[in-house]
Amino acid sequence: MRAATAEDMRAYGARLAALLRAGDLVVLSGPLGAGKTTLVQGLAEGLKVRGPITSPTFVIARVHPSLRQGPPLVHADAYRLGGDLEVDDLDLDASLEESVTVVEWGEGLVEGLSEDRLEVHIDREAGDEARIVTLRAVGPRWADTPFDRLEG
Repeated sequence: MRAATAEDMRAYGARLAALLRAGDLVVLSGPLGAGKTTLVQGLAEGLKVRGPITSPTFVIARVHPSLRQGPPLVHADAYRLGGDLEVDDLDLDASLEESVTVVEWGEGLVEGLSEDRLEVHIDREAGDEARIVTLRAVGPRWADTPFDRLEG
């Protein structure tokens, strides 16, 4: 998927949120400034959780409660974590079943939390503000998911 603007990225996140439910793990990767937090802002809008959604780099993890009896959003950032032991210290698995858990910079660190996950990679297009979003579904949870609905 190509997102030409930040608003396109948020809209994509809101559409993706419609496919998410409690227990889902979303792992975000991409370079600095790629739009990971912007995508999470869209997810939060779609999930109808309390904001504001900002980068959790220094806080490491934030819980955003639902405003409509849906699952809370756990938004974590593994950028400053030094490895598996520090990821374990976050206790993300303690809230995984009742939350939608999104981890920025989680690639190679959080896959062990669930056999089912969405891996979202965001790249910048050379010489452009546009972003390219690549989605990879892992595990049986996603077998019959209509990802074609995500295209704008």
